Amino acid sequence: MSSRVAEGRLQTLQIYRLLQLVHEGDTAQIEKMVQLGAEDLISLTEPKDGVGVLHVALVTFLLSKGADPNVQDKRGRAPIMLAAELGNHPIVSLLAHSEANLRLLDVEGKNVLFYCIYPTKRHCRCLQVLLKCGADANSVSVQGMHVFQLMCEKAQECTPLCLIMLNAGADPNAAHQKTGVTALMEAGKAGSLPLVRAIIRMGGDPNASDRKRLTAVHYAAMGGFFEVLQVLSAYSADMSAMSLKDCTALHYAAASGNANCCKFLAQRGCNPKLKNREGLLPHQIAKDCGHNAVAKELRKAERKQGKGSDPSGTGQMSELWALTLHDWSQEYEAELWKAFGDKSDTVTAERFISVLEELQAPVEPDRIQAVISAHGGDVNISDFIRGVKYIKKPFRLSSYMPKKKKGGKGKKGGKKKKKGPFVLPMPVCTLPPELKPRRADGGPPSFMISSYFNCSDVLRFNPAHPPVHPVMNDSGWYIHKPPPVYVNVNSCVRTNDLESLDQAFSEGVPVDVQDEFYKTPLMVACSTGSYETAQYLLSKGADVNVCDQFFWTPLHHAAYAGQRELIELLVNAGANVDAPALGGATPLMRAIETSRVSCVDFLIEAGASVLAENKREQSCLDVARDFANPVIIDLVKQKMDSLPKPKDKAKGKEAEAKNAFLLCLSVHSIFTTQVRFPGPQCSFTLPHSPLCLLIPIMTSKSCKRTHAGVALFSLVAAGKPEPAKGADYLKLGTRTQMTPHVFGYSYTELVFSFVFPVTRSQSVQMY
Repeated sequence: MSSRVAEGRLQTLQIYRLLQLVHEGDTAQIEKMVQLGAEDLISLTEPKDGVGVLHVALVTFLLSKGADPNVQDKRGRAPIMLAAELGNHPIVSLLAHSEANLRLLDVEGKNVLFYCIYPTKRHCRCLQVLLKCGADANSVSVQGMHVFQLMCEKAQECTPLCLIMLNAGADPNAAHQKTGVTALMEAGKAGSLPLVRAIIRMGGDPNASDRKRLTAVHYAAMGGFFEVLQVLSAYSADMSAMSLKDCTALHYAAASGNANCCKFLAQRGCNPKLKNREGLLPHQIAKDCGHNAVAKELRKAERKQGKGSDPSGTGQMSELWALTLHDWSQEYEAELWKAFGDKSDTVTAERFISVLEELQAPVEPDRIQAVISAHGGDVNISDFIRGVKYIKKPFRLSSYMPKKKKGGKGKKGGKKKKKGPFVLPMPVCTLPPELKPRRADGGPPSFMISSYFNCSDVLRFNPAHPPVHPVMNDSGWYIHKPPPVYVNVNSCVRTNDLESLDQAFSEGVPVDVQDEFYKTPLMVACSTGSYETAQYLLSKGADVNVCDQFFWTPLHHAAYAGQRELIELLVNAGANVDAPALGGATPLMRAIETSRVSCVDFLIEAGASVLAENKREQSCLDVARDFANPVIIDLVKQKMDSLPKPKDKAKGKEAEAKNAFLLCLSVHSIFTTQVRFPGPQCSFTLPHSPLCLLIPIMTSKSCKRTHAGVALFSLVAAGKPEPAKGADYLKLGTRTQMTPHVFGYSYTELVFSFVFPVTRSQSVQMY
C-alpha cells in the first residue's frame, strides 16, 4: 500500500488535529497546519484505522493542496471506494477525474466496483461514472468472486446495476472460481427475468453447471419461477439435467410447490419417474411438503410419460424439438414479426425457412418441413407463434394462461347467479376523505382541535394554589406559548378537558362534530360515563337524537354503558326512548343487555315500549331471557301484563264489516224496508236508497278468510234489479247454497227477493 501512517507522538497529534479541523471545515487552520506542520502531513493517515484527511471531506480543497487520491487505509480502501460505498456520486466523479487509480484493490482483492453493489439510484450513478472512467467490469476478488456474479447474486434488488455491468462488457459466463456458480444461475435463482434474458442473449451458457452439477434450470425450479424456465427452454436448456444427488429440476420444483413449473418441466423432457439418491420420486417430495395439487399433477405426468408423440412427423406434435421451437417463437415474437414484415400474415415456405435460419432458430432444416406441412404449405405467422397448427393443445404455452369463465349473464348457457342476502351499504371503519375536509387555513379536520395551553408557571401556580390576583401572574413575560397541538375532540371528552372543548367551540367547531369513527362528543361522554361533560355539551346545544353509522343515539350509548344518571339527563333533554338502531334494537334492549336494573326500570317508567322488536323479531322479553337476569325478566313481564290486551283480529274485522253494512244502508234515506233474520230474533228498520245496496259477506272461519267481500247491486226504475259489475256470486231472485258467517250467525240458505209495488216501497227478505 502507498499510504504512510503517522509515526511518533508529534505526527499522531497533528494528524488527529488535522482531521478535527477537516470535520469543522476550518480552511484557514487547515492551510496553516499543512504549511507549518510535519512534512507531508496532508498525506499521512491516523495509526488506529488508517483514515486520512481525504477520507473525510473537503476533497476539492485538499486535492488543490496536493493530497494523494490513491491513499489507502489499513483495509486497503481508497477514498474513491468509501465514496462509492456511501453513494456519493459527486465525490466519486471528482476523484475519478482527478487521476484516482480505479484498479486499486483492497486487502480482499476487491476493486471499487465491489463497493457499488447497493440498490439505490446514487450507487447506480456511481457505477455508471466508474465504468465510464475505465473501471474493470470483470474484476475477481482474492476469494475467486467475480464482481458481476456477486451483483447477480443480489439480482432481486440490483437488476438495473447488473444490466449496466452487462452492457459495459461484463462476462455473461462469469462464475465463482470456487463454487462454479455462474451469473446466469444467480439470476435464475433470484427470478430476475430481464437479467436472465439479457445474459443469455449476450452469450451466457444455459447448460453450464457448478461444482454440484446444478444448472440454471435447477436454480429456477428451486424458486418456482415459471417464466424463467420458459426462457431457458427457448434457448435449448437441458431440462433433464441431474445434480450430484441425482435430483432433476422436477425434484426441486415439487418442493417449491409450483404446479405449472412441474407440468412444464415434465412436458419439456424432464422424466417424472426418476428417483433421487434418497429414492424419492418428485410426487413423493410434493406430498411430503404438503403440496397435494402438485403431487396430483406429477402423478398425471408419470402416467403420460412416453406417450403422445407423433412419429409420422405430420399433424400436431409434442416432440421435444417442436416444443423448443414453440418456446423460442414465443420468446422471439417481436423479432419474427419484424423479420416477416407487416404486409401479410401468411408467408411462403421459402420465406419462412430463410427467416428462421436468419434468426438462428433451434431447429434442424429437415424438421422445418414438418412444421410447414402442418400448416399446409404457406405458413400463417400468428398460427406459428401460437403453435395452433403443429403443437398439441396441452403443450402450448397458452394452456398455462388463466382460463376464462364460460357463460355469463344474459348469454346462452350461462347461469344467473343467485342473489345473496341484502347487504345494507353502510360505513363501518372510518369517515371517507370527502367527509373530512381540512380547515380553510390548511389545518387538520374539524374534529382535531387545538389543546388548551395554560400559560401559568406550574412551578409557582397550579389549580390548588392560583395567583391571588391575575396581575400577579407574570408567567406570560418569560414563558413562550408553544405551537398548537391538535388532539381528537373525543380524546378531550374522555379526559374531561373542558377548557380545550370550550376553546374549540368558541372557534366555530360544531358541538356535534363527528370523529373518524362517526362518534360525536356527546356519544363518547355517554359511553364513558362523564356526567359533567355531557351536561356541558347539552348546554352548548348538542343534539340528543344524532346517530352514528349504526344508528345508535347517545341514549343507546348511555344505556349500553349502564349510566342511569346519564339516561335520565338525556330523557329530560328530549331523547327518543324508542329510537331503533340499525338492527332494530332500542335503548331499552341495550339496557337489558347490561343487566342494569335501575336503567331498565327508568326507561320503562319513561315510556319505553316493551313490545318493540328488533330485526331478528326479538322483543324486549326475548332479549331479557337471553341474558337471564330474573329481576329484569320480572320487570318486563309486569309491564307487558299491565298493558291492555289487543282485540281479536277476526272479531275486529267482523265488527268493521257490520258497521260498514249499517253505514251503507243509512245513506240517502228515502224509503224504509223491513229486513228479517231467522234464527236469533232480530229485525232492523233500515233506511233504503234506490241507488245502491251494499251487503258485506264473510265466510266461515274454517275456510280461508275473505273478509268484507262485497256484493254490489243497483236498482233500476223499471223494477228489474241487475247485479253490478262488482258482484261476486249472488244473483237476484235465485237461491244460492252457501254457509255464510254474517254478523256471527250461520245460515244454510240465503235468498234475496226484490218486490217493487206501485207505492215504490221495497222489501228485502232473508229466509
